[in-house]
Amino acid sequence: MLTSVQDFHHCPKRIISLVPSITELLSYLGLGIETIAITKFCVHPEEWHKTKNRIGGTKNINIDKIKSLIPDLIICSKEENVKEQIEILANDYPVFMTDVCTYKDALEMIENIGCIVHKRTLAEELVCKIEANFKEIKLPLASLKTAAYIIWKEPYMTIGGDTYINEMMRKAGFKNVFEDKLRYPVITVADLQALDPNLILLSSEPYPFRDKHIKELHEYLPKTIIRLVDGEIFSWYGSRMLYAPHYFFSLQNQISTI
Repeated sequence: MLTSVQDFHHCPKRIISLVPSITELLSYLGLGIETIAITKFCVHPEEWHKTKNRIGGTKNINIDKIKSLIPDLIICSKEENVKEQIEILANDYPVFMTDVCTYKDALEMIENIGCIVHKRTLAEELVCKIEANFKEIKLPLASLKTAAYIIWKEPYMTIGGDTYINEMMRKAGFKNVFEDKLRYPVITVADLQALDPNLILLSSEPYPFRDKHIKELHEYLPKTIIRLVDGEIFSWYGSRMLYAPHYFFSLQNQISTI
C-alpha cells in the first residue's frame, strides 16, 4: 500500500528508486548497499548507473523484475511514474509516493526520505546547506527577465506555472511567459513570437537540445536571446539543488547584456 512517513518504523534494507533525482539523493545519503535497483534514466551517480540492477524506464517499469528483487521500500514520483503501475506494486510492497511542485515541497521531500531511511540528521543538514546556498546567491528578482523554458521538440513543449521548474526559473531570475498555463503545454513558434520573451531556454533534458536548435529558432526569433541550459539543475530536486544557486548566478552573468 502507499505509505506515509509515519508508517515506516523499520530501516529499509532493499530500496528501489523509480526517480533519477531521488536515486542521486539516496547516494548522497550513503545508501549504496541498501539501494538495490534503479531506472535506466538514473544516470547519477555514474557508478550506480553502471552496476545497479535496472528495472526499466520511469514510465515503463518491469514489474516482474521488481517483484523478483523483493524490495522493502519503493520510492516513486506522482509526476514521473505511471499511476496504474505504482498501484500494482503498492498492493504488495511499501511504496512512498513523492509529489514535488515547489521549492518547499522539494525540501520537505528530502527530510521525509531522510526519516524513512533513518538518515534524518544527514537529510536535515542537506536542507540547511541548500537553503544557505540560495540565500548566498542574490539574484535580481525585482526585475525578472521574461523567458520561455522549452523541454521538447516536435511538438514544442514548455512548462506551466504549477511546476517545480517554474519556481526554479523565478529563483534563477526569470519570469515564465507561460506561467498562466498548467503542467507541460504544447506551444508553437507563433506563440513564442506573440509573447516575445527576452530569452528562450532550451533544456538539455528530456529532449537533448543542441546548438543547431538555437539556429532553427533564431530564424523566427532573431532578436531573442536563446541559450542551452542544464535541465538537471532546473528540474532535479534533491541533492542536486545544492548546485542550482551558483549555476543560476553564472547564467545571469552570461545574459547580463539583455
